[in-house]
Amino acid sequence: MFKMETLLLLLTLTCCAAVPQNLADKMFTFPREGPRDFVRLTTSRQVFNAVTVCFRSFTDLTRDHVLVSMATPSVYNNFLIFKIVNSLQMWSKDSCKDFRMQDYHLNAWNSICSTWDGASGVGQIWLNGNPSSRKFVSSGPNSGPFIIVLGQEQDTFGGGFEGVQSFVGMMTDLHMWDYTLSTCEIRNFMEAQNFPPGNVLNWKELEFKIIGGVLIENKETTVCFN
Repeated sequence: MFKMETLLLLLTLTCCAAVPQNLADKMFTFPREGPRDFVRLTTSRQVFNAVTVCFRSFTDLTRDHVLVSMATPSVYNNFLIFKIVNSLQMWSKDSCKDFRMQDYHLNAWNSICSTWDGASGVGQIWLNGNPSSRKFVSSGPNSGPFIIVLGQEQDTFGGGFEGVQSFVGMMTDLHMWDYTLSTCEIRNFMEAQNFPPGNVLNWKELEFKIIGGVLIENKETTVCFN
């Protein structure tokens, strides 16, 4: 009986395990405002001494909204990219800096890369090929476990969502690394040229779970990325 129960448990875990998917030429569409729709991304990484996140997003939102949210059980704003009026915010371990970015476009694709180095504590955001000033955000390693969410801002570990902060629009080409990309690598991402795929999250081998009404659709092929 014990062996049979163990076998059933292993089969159940295998069925429930996330299977990496190749989302090349695809995008996530977040079609409505509210606290119920999001994508949860899977990583087994437990410590980050540095972070780079790159992606492309499309929205007509003029209100504040989240782009990427990474939380731990003790630090909900462990690493967060948040759009406010005239600025992109980077949060690291509950510390925040505003990066004033002038060419964030509505109803157009924006290419965004954010880098943070734990040794120096310095962060930087690139928007549509243009770098921000480099600013101190926080220093030291980020330790997990981690929950990474697209479309909602975590006010608790994996939850606490507010509809007024939700993302409405499309998102594609998301990658995450546990080191800071070079200037040339970031420019290659911005221009859709060859770049090293994310070693933490890779859009072409992405493990994720969709909750609510988020859609997987074909990427708009008529769009030219900045």
